[in-house]
Amino acid sequence: MTAATAQRAADLDEGAKKRAFAVSIAVAVLTILDLSKVNVALPSIDRALDAGPTELQIIVAGYALAFGLSLVPGGRLGDVTSRRRMFLIGLAVFTVCSLLCAIAPTSGLLLVARFAQGIGAGLQMPQVLGLAQELFQGEARARALGVYGASVGIGTALGPTIGGALIAVGGEQDGWRYIFWMNVPLGVVLFVLAARTLPGGAPKQGRQSLDPVGIGLLGATVVAFMLPFVLTTGQPGDSPLRWLALVAAAGLLPAFILWERRYRAGGRTPAVDVRLFERASYRNGILVATAWFAAGPATFLLNTLFLQEGLGLAPVFAGMVTIPFALASAATAYAAGRLVSRYGRALVVVGLVIALVGFALSLTAAVLAPPQLAPWLMAAALLVAGAGGGAVVSPNQTLTLSEVPVQQGGVAASVGQVGQRVGTAMGVAGASAVFFTVLNADPAGSRLPDYHLAVLGGGGLAFVVLLGALVFALTDLRHRRSV
Repeated sequence: MTAATAQRAADLDEGAKKRAFAVSIAVAVLTILDLSKVNVALPSIDRALDAGPTELQIIVAGYALAFGLSLVPGGRLGDVTSRRRMFLIGLAVFTVCSLLCAIAPTSGLLLVARFAQGIGAGLQMPQVLGLAQELFQGEARARALGVYGASVGIGTALGPTIGGALIAVGGEQDGWRYIFWMNVPLGVVLFVLAARTLPGGAPKQGRQSLDPVGIGLLGATVVAFMLPFVLTTGQPGDSPLRWLALVAAAGLLPAFILWERRYRAGGRTPAVDVRLFERASYRNGILVATAWFAAGPATFLLNTLFLQEGLGLAPVFAGMVTIPFALASAATAYAAGRLVSRYGRALVVVGLVIALVGFALSLTAAVLAPPQLAPWLMAAALLVAGAGGGAVVSPNQTLTLSEVPVQQGGVAASVGQVGQRVGTAMGVAGASAVFFTVLNADPAGSRLPDYHLAVLGGGGLAFVVLLGALVFALTDLRHRRSV
């Protein structure tokens, strides 16, 4: 951020800053909702468009792939040109592609529109955190990042409920289209509000290089790493050759790092300054967030599959099980945003422990409780998990960016969100693959599919990943206490 841009942000009154940030948060929630509200629509899409398991998986994970792929270019463009401009472009692409998803006559066209929709989301999302860095300082910034973290958590948790309600309104055949139609009027209204409230960027001094080679190498690395997980359905037809993409990723990543170091040595600004990862707070924070977003969305997807396909609940009721999580996480995230400066990483550790207890109780209820009681007990357990989760995402976001220079805020936040999207793709693919593998394990078909064992297997994997987040948080806590 240039001095002129900083002065322009400082000249805004508090009311204007809050209005601008509120609009950006609303758009962030709208795009995050599409990571989870589509989950409940998969059976309806399957029936309406005759989509196969791979296509259904890509509808969910392909959005996360496109989202992650466009985050760093979006953050970079926002840093060197105008965050307002990139925000509006991303929102426009997201809204138009939501319309295309809503009217898609075939599963193939839905996949293309869904991928493009993810690109729009990835272009605008880095600008939200970049604006928070630009508009607020000190405690005000911590509170703003707390609101962002709470909003992301609420959007992720409420997605299945909203998706289920829209299917109930639109019907089993075409209700899934309402999930995408919802974005269109909201996107138009928010575009108008954003155009009026977001601060314009000051003209940049001199030529600013976008480092297209670096962006291209990073994009290829992200695609190669995420692709096998996006293509994992847990069905017998999954090709083992998809894992060869990880070999390509292993070669592309060091090439990207070497290029960025060489680019910077030449006196130019790289797409990602790899020295960011020398900051333990940034590195550990990204690892915590990646593990959290691998476990959370995967758990919500498994719950939805278990409640709909296993217990026969309607989509709207299956989605409502996550409401307690959303409400609890909203309350604790707001409080955590004010407490993070006092307690630091210890707050995240406590939140993760509480969330682990809640998710363990939810999994126990799904496996052991009678079908009539299972949804209620799972909802109660998710209330506990949400109380812990609100103290994870919001404070972790603040701690991750606490030592990052403001002028690198957009790209630094983008890289962190790439980790989140990669985590989501890996978690959803891994947990759903275990779920369906267990479900299809009886070749003779002599009994009904055992959804209890399936959710135990997939949920157990998600739980182990969440334990990993706790390990990373404890590592960071130990580091902070040693310096």
